[in-house]
Amino acid sequence: MGSNGKITRSKDLTFLERMYITEIVKGLRLTISQMFKPKFTYRYPEERFEPAESFRGRPVLVEENGVERCVACGLCSRVCPALAIEVQASETELEKERYPIKFEINMVRCIFCGFCEEVCPEEAIVMSNEYELVFSSQEEAVFGKEKLLTPMEKLRGRLEFLRNHR
Repeated sequence: MGSNGKITRSKDLTFLERMYITEIVKGLRLTISQMFKPKFTYRYPEERFEPAESFRGRPVLVEENGVERCVACGLCSRVCPALAIEVQASETELEKERYPIKFEINMVRCIFCGFCEEVCPEEAIVMSNEYELVFSSQEEAVFGKEKLLTPMEKLRGRLEFLRNHR
């Protein structure tokens, strides 16, 4: 802001910039360049899509040495915009003081945003590379700890990706 309380610009826009013509031309150029790139199709289910480590599939709980990493802090359930996660904590005699006695994710509600993964202080919940989800009823779509627990070895690539990009 200037001394008189008005906003001052370092440079005024030219007539072409005010009409957004250059931006429209840039957008058209990008669209046309994409039209002529080669297309590809997977012959699913014979050919499976192998997602990159950055892919956000269904969320899973990390199991380390036969025990879940989760300390039942509840941050994932608080940050979930779809209210798909439910956590109930209980005490334990292990070195971590708490563990989830109940951990459920309603996969019908889950929007695969990855907020739960970002907020978890223990890297206990991560987005896996699994993308095939089939349910025949609403009850089947509620995944408990037994369906969510995944060994750390299967998730090593995703965990490394998260550590490198945080």
